Amino acid sequence: MSRITVNVDGTKYTDEVEPRTLLVQYLRERLGKVGTVVGCDTSNCGACTVHMDGHSVKSCSVLAVQADGHDVTTIEGLAQDGKLHPLQEAFHDNHALQCGYCTPGMIMQALDLLAEDPEPDDQAVREGMEGNLCRCTGYQNIVRAVRDAAQRMEPGAGPAAEHTDDTPMQRKPADERTGAEATGGRQS
Repeated sequence: MSRITVNVDGTKYTDEVEPRTLLVQYLRERLGKVGTVVGCDTSNCGACTVHMDGHSVKSCSVLAVQADGHDVTTIEGLAQDGKLHPLQEAFHDNHALQCGYCTPGMIMQALDLLAEDPEPDDQAVREGMEGNLCRCTGYQNIVRAVRDAAQRMEPGAGPAAEHTDDTPMQRKPADERTGAEATGGRQS
């Protein structure tokens, strides 16, 4: 057994885990974070996407021991004070789901995409989401939802657990951005 300490959705947990335990298993079975779903177990579908230290990872390809000392945000960590995150609202309002199985991973990946590119066009959304599969929707409503969320989101709209001294990334009107900012790169 290995001892890990991980901050999940703003709460610190210290547990003993088998070294081979996947992060998705730890989140679901030990912490009850069942919004993070198990899809393919091979990192192909993206249904298990969560954030680790503010960046999306497929939790079926990360061991729980690798999350030791890190901050993890799940789909359950996005809503704040009973209010849905703008991405969750946009997915709902744009009917960007059918069965809903892929939706948590889609939303978590979209949050990472919007942190990198706060004003993506359709092609940028499609490219940014290509590691997440949906077998129901045909993707058009997902693209629409991500673009809608980009318009709704305020600077720093990510979960509070992901805010550090260098976040939130301040958005500027398109005509004021230059260099890395204009192409969606992170600010220093």
